[in-house]
Amino acid sequence: MASSILALLFFFISTPFISSAADASQAAKTFIFRVDGGSMPSVFPTHYHWYSSEFAQESSILHVYHTVFHGFSAVVTPDEADSLRNHPAVLAVFEDRRRELHTTRSPQFLGLENQKGLWSDSDYGSDVIIGVLDTGIWPERRSFSDLNLGPVPQRWRGVCQAGARFGPRNCNRKIVGARFFAKGQQAAVIGGINKTVEFLSPRDADGHGTHTASTAAGRHAFKASMSGYASGIAKGVAPKARIAAYKVCWKDSGCLDSDILAAFDAAVVDGVDVISISIGGGDGITSPYYLDPIAIGSYGAASKGIFVSSSAGNEGPNGMSVTNLAPWVTTVGAGTIDRNFPADAILGDGHRLGGVSLYAGVPLKGRMFPVVYPGNAGMSSASLCMENSLDPKHVRGKIVICDRGSSPRVAKGLVVKKAGGVGMILANGASNGEGLVGDAHLIPACAVGSNEGDRIKAYASSHPNPVASIDFRGTITGVKPAPVIASFSGRGPNGLNPEILKPDLIAPGVNILAAWTDAVGPTGLASDPRKTEFNILSGTSMACPHVSGAAALLKSAHPNWSPAAIRSAMMTTTNLVDNSNRSLIDESTGKSGTPYDFGSGHLNLGRAMDPGLVYDITNDDYITFLCSIGYGPKTIQVITRTPVRCPTKRKPSPGNLNYPSITAMFPTSRRGTLSKTIIRTATNVGQPEAVYRARIESPRGVTITVKPPRLVFSSAVKRRSYAVTVTVDTRNVVLGETGAAFGSVTWFDGGKHVVRSPVVVTQLDVL
Repeated sequence: MASSILALLFFFISTPFISSAADASQAAKTFIFRVDGGSMPSVFPTHYHWYSSEFAQESSILHVYHTVFHGFSAVVTPDEADSLRNHPAVLAVFEDRRRELHTTRSPQFLGLENQKGLWSDSDYGSDVIIGVLDTGIWPERRSFSDLNLGPVPQRWRGVCQAGARFGPRNCNRKIVGARFFAKGQQAAVIGGINKTVEFLSPRDADGHGTHTASTAAGRHAFKASMSGYASGIAKGVAPKARIAAYKVCWKDSGCLDSDILAAFDAAVVDGVDVISISIGGGDGITSPYYLDPIAIGSYGAASKGIFVSSSAGNEGPNGMSVTNLAPWVTTVGAGTIDRNFPADAILGDGHRLGGVSLYAGVPLKGRMFPVVYPGNAGMSSASLCMENSLDPKHVRGKIVICDRGSSPRVAKGLVVKKAGGVGMILANGASNGEGLVGDAHLIPACAVGSNEGDRIKAYASSHPNPVASIDFRGTITGVKPAPVIASFSGRGPNGLNPEILKPDLIAPGVNILAAWTDAVGPTGLASDPRKTEFNILSGTSMACPHVSGAAALLKSAHPNWSPAAIRSAMMTTTNLVDNSNRSLIDESTGKSGTPYDFGSGHLNLGRAMDPGLVYDITNDDYITFLCSIGYGPKTIQVITRTPVRCPTKRKPSPGNLNYPSITAMFPTSRRGTLSKTIIRTATNVGQPEAVYRARIESPRGVTITVKPPRLVFSSAVKRRSYAVTVTVDTRNVVLGETGAAFGSVTWFDGGKHVVRSPVVVTQLDVL
């Protein structure tokens, strides 16, 4: 028993538990513990005498983890944690960070069609269970009806956890389970969770979880809109898939790693097939995999055959801003769809400048009002329309130009309204470029790009009597070009291991209509009294559940495919052109995007069902990868739960992980002609007898060769390996603004199968 108890891992959570008036060095904090050894005994919480000198009280234990790794979280002082840090059985100690949420028509835009193709072949994802780690769920929404669904799959082992305004009757054959994880929050937040704005239950007080769950698996049954915008038939990507809601994020206080880990642990035991987690980052720090509980929990899930989809983050267009970097996770960036909500700013000089808005109140009806830019006074808080920054004498009865940033976009309109303004024009800064998202503003308001914003500001500053109005033009479809890479979408390269291209792909994430909570209005502001069944949101949070739903469809159509095979099918069949048949455009620059922006391309489910070839990855392959990046056996065990052995004769190359994308890295210190060979193994999942030939696209100054140039498959031979040799002439290679050059290796069989892998060539010195 004692040796088993030593099999714990320790994680550190920095949020204060006791009053800030106490000595900060002794403030109790939450730690997550994982130690070397055997399995965690089920009676562990009441048998911890081996460290009784370190722990003051049994009640300090919060969560006990049994599945994705063995361990527990507990509240102790830093001194107590330090004494445990030196215990010979401890594998790691690290800080538990507060995470952030990465905040219709899109199924058709992905290539899904009624009664045929992947929807038909997968029976719309029936009996696949998607676990959504988010803010909970609003179960009464029609999107979660179980009408005409079959019985809950017998393999399901989860529960419907009761709590505030949530009970067993709130689950059904659609919402097969629901849980909430609050112990980390309760320990971290002084006074605990604010029950005046939150439900201590799986019920969603924020809306984000309801939105992502219905995007992935909302029912396909009825007409929907948000106050008249985006009218159409409501449907998720996998309309018959089942939903298990795991509430790990809490309104106004975010998501803590200790609770997220507990949810991963429960979801794997419960029997989910797919995990959707639109969470990440939070403090701008990129942790190594063994110090990242999302990476650890995801590995535990993926190692048991569960597909994990995550969001790429909303810190674009800055380079190296992509989050959720583990190679066993599918990381999703955001693109637009061919629908928009135009609203024009009309100036007194006759110019009409295009913007967007979801304002649904009384329109201005062409009336012109004085327009003013508070930033002309030199106060940045006023230019940003921050709380209490506007002088009513200067803005009353006027349309106010506000700069985007530092506060929620919709909150700026409320500041204008309180100061007596009649409307708002929200102007992007240079960092946002021309990227626009619609908001359900509380006053007449529209958002405009950086260039239009500069023109409006110049007009307001130079004209003796500047006036303006806003024309709200509703919903338009068939917009071209689409998709466009969203300016906010997290960008590569991968900040941990550039050999693994991230994001993996992009999916619809701009102006997405999905179900919403009744707890708050569409803006999420406390002062917004409106109620809506559906809301329109933007973010990689919205893109992630599109891929989660897609994985459910592919899992249903191909139940024997591994998570890596499902990801490969999506990545190698993506779109690289928009609906005007041109290269995908980066919204922030107006120029062609690169794989650092869109990964392998934009999700196309019409082709992913039958990809021809896939790149599969086993648990052993991931362990070899972790060895290749310098992790030792004890460090790897933090992630894998089981002891491992790394090769001793020859260190493997991280670039040889059998990923659907290829990155060739060369040191900046070397000059002349340099070469690198990378190995890939393709598995035939199409017709047994097949011959594929390679088509190569080499960037300037780079030569890419493939051996053998043909892959011959038969009933007896389903897997073939090949070598990609990348040769760089450092005198002629053009790396461009991103510091990389981009090409591709594509295998085609002369029929319908085209299996494409992007090739990234870069020069970096990796320590």
